Amino acid sequence: MSPEELREKLGEPFGTSRWYEIGQDRIDAFAEVTEDRQYIHLDPVRAAQTPFGGTVAHGFLTLGMLSAMSYDVIPLTDAPGVNYGFNRLRFVAPVRAGARLRAHFTLKALQEAADHVALTWGVEVEIEGAAKPALVAEWLTRRYFEQHGEH
Repeated sequence: MSPEELREKLGEPFGTSRWYEIGQDRIDAFAEVTEDRQYIHLDPVRAAQTPFGGTVAHGFLTLGMLSAMSYDVIPLTDAPGVNYGFNRLRFVAPVRAGARLRAHFTLKALQEAADHVALTWGVEVEIEGAAKPALVAEWLTRRYFEQHGEH
């Protein structure tokens, strides 16, 4: 998708990803990779005694799903894309093991530079059946094109 095509979508809902299940196996694998083995993520018996009522996903696991969710919505091109950061990020509600998530994307800003296009995405990750989202963020990404002006 060219910068011109992206610019036409500024301020509009860009799309919604498919649902992703956040099962205990995914949470366990994330705990191993990140070495964050807090019991609220891994021990259903102890976690049941917390305000969460059971095991919950790591906030950073939910955040880490944004790339996969974006691939459902934002067309991939030959121009490589990278994360640049976040202006805002809030983990609003816990994600219980077994929950399903999907992300809603809105293109909020686009800036062209010599070798890339900087994109600002409004993102809300919805928990199926929940009143509050799992997270809300303003996500910064970049797309690098071979040469400026050749899209």
